[in-house]
Parts: sequence; structure tokens; C-alpha cells
Amino acid sequence: MTELYIEGGRTLLGTEIGETSLTISGNVIAGIGDAAHGAFGLDASGLLVMPGIVDIHGDAFERQLMPRPGVDFPVDVALIDSDRQAITNGITTVFHGTTWSWEPGLRGADNARKLLAAIETLRPQLAADTRFHLRQETFNLDAEDEIIGWMKDGRIDLLAFNDHMDLAGISKPAKRARMVERTGLSSEAFDQLVDRVLSRADQVPASIARLAEAANAAGIPTLSHDDNSPAMRAGFRDLGVRIAEFPINEETAIAAAEAGDFIVFGAPNVVRGGSHTGWTKASDMIARGLCSVLASDYYYPAQLLAAFRLVHDGILALPQAWSLVSSAPARAAGLTDRGDIAPGRRADLLLIDDSIALRPRIVAVIANGKLAHLADGARLRPATALPHQAIAAA
Repeated sequence: MTELYIEGGRTLLGTEIGETSLTISGNVIAGIGDAAHGAFGLDASGLLVMPGIVDIHGDAFERQLMPRPGVDFPVDVALIDSDRQAITNGITTVFHGTTWSWEPGLRGADNARKLLAAIETLRPQLAADTRFHLRQETFNLDAEDEIIGWMKDGRIDLLAFNDHMDLAGISKPAKRARMVERTGLSSEAFDQLVDRVLSRADQVPASIARLAEAANAAGIPTLSHDDNSPAMRAGFRDLGVRIAEFPINEETAIAAAEAGDFIVFGAPNVVRGGSHTGWTKASDMIARGLCSVLASDYYYPAQLLAAFRLVHDGILALPQAWSLVSSAPARAAGLTDRGDIAPGRRADLLLIDDSIALRPRIVAVIANGKLAHLADGARLRPATALPHQAIAAA
């Protein structure tokens, strides 16, 4: 069994950071503070050693699928490229947020099916633990039976309820134009499609309830997206949906927090200093205890950068900021084997150079006990050779 050793890093243990060493055996953390005895080691002196980032909502992979409107690339190529991007930004567990909408094109049925099949096929080859987060557009009624079948077969890891019929562009010309472009339809054909979809609006609540019931039966965590009122959040909570994803106002976030729901905001919101949509400012919500999870959303570097931005701005200490991108999203997703550093936990670890304010640099990534990324300047223990397994992973 391959053993690794991380020597002398400033390591996050619980809510404290202190210098220690770690031993990894197989794919788990085997010891803390033990004498060096690994097959090879990483010198972490001067570096932070942190749990791997868990990203429960990211759709940046869509940029690899369709880098320009109407320009498609093979799904396997896109996923492999996205995996490298995730790992080099410290994301060791990634949920690809795949939208299955009533619209054709990038977010249509064919792409959802292809993405799920590709993730399942490629998963053993990918460095990050890659999981399927299905974002079901609630007006996508024809997909209900197939999605329930996927859940029964254990193929879905997270299920989100989205409604972009209004919020994503039907009533907003600029966003509508982007949707039309994404579908490949003419403007007239798009409007006709919208009319057909809206004609079945009375069937949507019952469909949501059936999907939520199936998810609960399968033990799949569920999310509601862009909750716009405490009443909307309460309605989803009554269905067992306990993750509020991007509540769009303070009142809804307060209601979610008071009920003990997980509350997700986008890490790019923190890094940029506000929402690109003009909605809730995530750093304000965090300061008030109204955010428990930060997700990459549409930009893989954002979680790493956001944690250090929160520290720099005096909003949270690093252990608390890091929980937003590691232990809390792991709990929200029902993953009890990762998110913190302790004996027996999955060995997902990051070595980070934090010497430049607001610009942390990933020096090394260990994912599931394997060395998945090693940056220039990383220090291996002298006179030791990398095991074959680690070389293959790196």
C-alpha cells in the first residue's frame, strides 16, 4: 500500500491551524504528527495544508463543451479538461451542475444524457471525485419519468429545482437573447416553444413534489435554486429540500438560516465584491451568518480565492472561511468521509503558498491518496522516488 508523508505544514485541524505532519496510507489519512515513514514525502514547511475543496455547484465545464455559441466539442474532451482545471484549483470533489431544460441545445435532453454517460464512463480516469448534480428545470415536465428512473438507479448525486422561465431571460431581453443563441433556434421558434411550455404551468407543482419524493426515497440531497421569498423556501423545505441555493434576497436567506437549511452562494460573488446579477452580496450574507456554503458556480478558481478574500477583508478567520468550501459543502452533499483533516478521513489535501495576499497558489494536490498535481517549486523529500501509482496520477 502506497504511503505518502507531508512534513511540517501549517495544517488545519478542526478550527485551529498549527504546524504538524501527516501520514497517508492508501486513500486515507493514517496519522497526524507521526515520525516520517512514508514511501515519499512532500516538504510543506512554510505552506498551508488544507482539506480539499468540495464544489457542489459548478457549471464552468459548459465553457469546454461550447466555448462559443454553436461551437461544440466532444463531451469526453470537455470533461477531461474540466477535471484538470478543477484539480489545479484545489477542487478534489466536483459536482458538475448539469441543466436539463425544456430548451434544446447546450442544456437540452441529449446533452444531459451524454454528460451523465460520460461522467460514469470517465469517472475512474478523473483525478477529482466527479459527481452528477442534475439541475432540473421545473417546466421540463417530459423528463420527469426518466429522472426518477435515474434516481432509483443511483445515477444522480444531487438534484436541484430550477425555474429560469422568468428569471433567466423570458422577461429580460439581454438574457433572453443569450438563451435563444444557446438553443440554436430562431427568435420566432423560441417564442413558440415558450408558449407551449407555459401552457402546462399548472402541472409543475405536482411534478416537483413527485421528484422530491423520489429523491428523498433514494437519499439524494436536494436544492432549490434562486428562492425569492420565505414562502417559496418554506414550500421547498416542506418537500424535504434542505439546501437553499442562491436565495435572491436577505429575507429569504434569514428564513433559511432560522430553519437550519444549508445556504449556498457563489464564490465569484465574494471574489468580485458582489453579484453579477445585482442580487444579494455574498460577503454581507457571510458576515451575518446567512451563508454556509460557497460554490464555484461558473469559475473554478473562485472558491480558493474567496476563502482568502474573506480573511483579508476581516470577515472570517481562515478556518471558518475554509469550512465554506470544504467541510460544509461535504455535509450538505451527505459526504461524511471528507472535508476535514483527521485520521481515517479520505486523503484529499492541498498544499498552498499563501505568501502573497489575495493570491494563494496551489503547490500540490493529493486526491484520494494520490498525488494529482505538483506545481513548479514543490519540494519532494530528497533522495526518494515517486511510486509508479503517484507518477501516473500526477
